[in-house]
Amino acid sequence: MQIKLKKFGRMLISRPAGREAFFVMQSSLIKDLRDDELIEIDFSGVEVLTPSWADEVITMLAERFKNIKLLNTENESVQATLKTLREYSGLKI
Repeated sequence: MQIKLKKFGRMLISRPAGREAFFVMQSSLIKDLRDDELIEIDFSGVEVLTPSWADEVITMLAERFKNIKLLNTENESVQATLKTLREYSGLKI
């Protein structure tokens, strides 16, 4: 399963918006997936990603699924946010 984050906007900035995005994913995209299924998170088209939004989505996906691959993470905002989540939220991907 590939999740294209740009479907949720180019600027992913608030915790409430992240929580809403995760609820949308839960109710449709990832609802019937096995815990060991490959989940590809595609950051292409995302200009701004904040730790609060990503904590609600990326961290929650990583807690549920064992096999996650991150795609198109070259953006400095994405890189900085992933670094922050790894340091402070214990993100393992």
